[in-house]
Amino acid sequence: MSVQKIHIFDTTLRDGEQVPGCKLVTAEKLLIARQLELLGVDVIEAGFPISSPGDFEAVKAIAAQTREATVCGLSRALEGDIRTAAEALKPARYPRIHTGIGTSELHIRYKLKTTREAVLSRAVAAVRLARSFVEDVEFYAEDAGRTDNEFLARVCEAAIRAGATVLNIPDTTGYCLPHEFGAKIKYLYEHVKGVENVILSTHCHNDLGLATANSIAGVTNGARQIECTINGVGERAGNTALEEVVMILRQHPYLNLHTGINTRLLAETSALVSELMRMPVQPNKAIVGANAFSHSSGIHQDGVIKHRETYEIIDPRDVGVADSSIVLTARSGRAALAFRLQKLGYCFDKGTLDQAYEAFLQTADRKKEVVDEDLHQLVDEANLISKAS
Repeated sequence: MSVQKIHIFDTTLRDGEQVPGCKLVTAEKLLIARQLELLGVDVIEAGFPISSPGDFEAVKAIAAQTREATVCGLSRALEGDIRTAAEALKPARYPRIHTGIGTSELHIRYKLKTTREAVLSRAVAAVRLARSFVEDVEFYAEDAGRTDNEFLARVCEAAIRAGATVLNIPDTTGYCLPHEFGAKIKYLYEHVKGVENVILSTHCHNDLGLATANSIAGVTNGARQIECTINGVGERAGNTALEEVVMILRQHPYLNLHTGINTRLLAETSALVSELMRMPVQPNKAIVGANAFSHSSGIHQDGVIKHRETYEIIDPRDVGVADSSIVLTARSGRAALAFRLQKLGYCFDKGTLDQAYEAFLQTADRKKEVVDEDLHQLVDEANLISKAS
């Protein structure tokens, strides 16, 4: 089976920026957009142009700056939104208008206060208008995760006939289970006429902690674009984390799916977004968290020292982290202590190491973590320097 490309659509600058307190100024957006292009994302969703004059100017500036990635602007299925997005995207080498409307019964009845037929009509009109400005039009069926599949298929087919090139199937509220979301994508591939001529896209939220799992279920059932953000930032509990889906596909080559992401820039990109958005990355965050390649358990430390892959499925250098971290705590064993002491230039025989270890445990019981300065002091106070080689 041939390896197929999964397009990475990054919405850090649009959906990610909707997080309270994460507002970016244009200069910061340009920095992140430049980094995303270096990272190798296929599509940068630069913003929602009609939402404010500042967002319009930011999208326009990113469109002018970006040369390799597609630049996308969001709009609702409204003429003013679409025309404004088209204007902001004029400088783009590869522009895309992303337009759509809610399709679930909840959205149709309570938010839009309309009918299914009216939604179909508005979807078609929006795609046709967007297509009059750009060749690349993405249609989103908001709350597709809670939309019944038969109606969703009707909307998707109508959008294709109107000229959509990408169909976004969002799990807007993060409600779906992975097998349900995967089955939804599979249903669309089997029931939507013309689906083979467009790209199906996943856009999953993390309200139940399933955004990454749902995105992977989507691509293993035929979706060829994942919409995601750096560090998983986004509305409420966040979006699919780019670094997670990219590394899942990399670490499971038998899926025959690949991305064009330069994974060695993941840690650097994560740190940049975290700093500019003033949004700390939780230490236990997969791939880019401070503890992702740290080991404090003696059993784990012994295994990693002997052979890294015993407890690490990813080489830290593959994501831009210099090395694994052996963190010395009261749970560390002699192997970890010897390893760190050797890094500092000390090499003890077994008897001397045993003495050092007893002194180490006393220090470790007083402190959460024993650092290099503590080890130098420990060797000195225990009068072990003369026995070191």
